[in-house]
Amino acid sequence: MNSKFAKKYRYLAYLLITPSIIIVTTFLIYPSVQSLYLSFFRSTPFGNRQMYVGFQNFHRLLTSPAYWNSLTRSLVFTAITVFISIASALVLAVVTNKKIRGAKIYKSLLIWPFAFSFAFSGIIWGVLMHPNVGLMSYYLKVLTTIDFNWINNGTAAFILIIIASSWRMLGYNFIFFIAALQNVSPTLLEAADIDGASPFTKFWRITFPLISPITFFLLIMNTLQVFFLTFGVVDVLTQGGPARATDIVTYKLFRDAFLSMRTGYASAQSIILFVFVAIITIIQFKYAGEKVFYQ
Repeated sequence: MNSKFAKKYRYLAYLLITPSIIIVTTFLIYPSVQSLYLSFFRSTPFGNRQMYVGFQNFHRLLTSPAYWNSLTRSLVFTAITVFISIASALVLAVVTNKKIRGAKIYKSLLIWPFAFSFAFSGIIWGVLMHPNVGLMSYYLKVLTTIDFNWINNGTAAFILIIIASSWRMLGYNFIFFIAALQNVSPTLLEAADIDGASPFTKFWRITFPLISPITFFLLIMNTLQVFFLTFGVVDVLTQGGPARATDIVTYKLFRDAFLSMRTGYASAQSIILFVFVAIITIIQFKYAGEKVFYQ
């Protein structure tokens, strides 16, 4: 009966997955293949002539101090942003998961940042921290005498894009952590209370191991999203400045491809970036994945 059913609706199954195959091929596979092809060529600024240069674009890229500086900056930015966004979301999820007054309101407010794009997040924090009219920068200066002028100060600009990106990822991480915490069996926590375990011991020995699969998933997803999707924050706030202090690899790729019109050089950057992030992901699966506790 099952084999007859499968034969009868086999073509229907192919038909249903055809739109997905077309979309993936058009917007993912074809651009990837085209980018690999272009990485072996050098194009004129107007794109009317291409010259085959082999691996010259890759050689120029890998021997460029500017590229390595940008890559190092991106790694630091990604590591700090991922840590802040995951750690803060976990702490807030643990706090709001308890029976406190207004917990539902707090949960709703903490989810909101996920509804905004990275670019809009950058605009919000750019206004709040504007050195002349920003409300938060004003009180920061009044209360601490810190002049947070991210327009002229590279370190301040770098801190600002970390804050904006972490805030945007907060809602995403918070949703998953709340769902994971609500699935932790109360019986285990009650047994720990009987044994006299402290709140920290209960969290570290019981709760955290049980939510480790979600934490591992968020580690992978945050790394990918921060590495690739935070372009919008940099674009609306700093455009890579001041003095290239926020020139992360995705923005450098954009600048080389669409402002300098060096499509071959930019394509080589995209290939190397893909390989590099793939290696990071494999390492995370290899080492961080071993620490995950599956029920």
